[in-house]
Amino acid sequence: MIRHAVEGVDAVLAFLVELAVYAAAGYWGFTRDGGLPKRLLLALGTPALLILAWGLFGAPTAAHPVHGPARALLELCWFGSGAAALWASRGRRPALLFAAAYLLSTAVRFV
Repeated sequence: MIRHAVEGVDAVLAFLVELAVYAAAGYWGFTRDGGLPKRLLLALGTPALLILAWGLFGAPTAAHPVHGPARALLELCWFGSGAAALWASRGRRPALLFAAAYLLSTAVRFV
């Protein structure tokens, strides 16, 4: 019973952290220098590329799912991009909080 509760909490946390990657990438794009068309393109295009990559390789129903070390590398790059986007747009504290949320989600998954 407790195991199912932990798995449920982990699934929700993992989903929220995944959504935060999209939000961070979009926010990063919108805060770049340049006119509104450029910022909108970055704010919408960057998350779209991340959605495509996750859909192809990382999602549970991915077209070409990766496993083992390739999965670890994918997640490192994927969630690292969210932390990097936050670092570039909001600073160190939000990026570190995001990284901590990802690490907590990962730790819960392996408990």
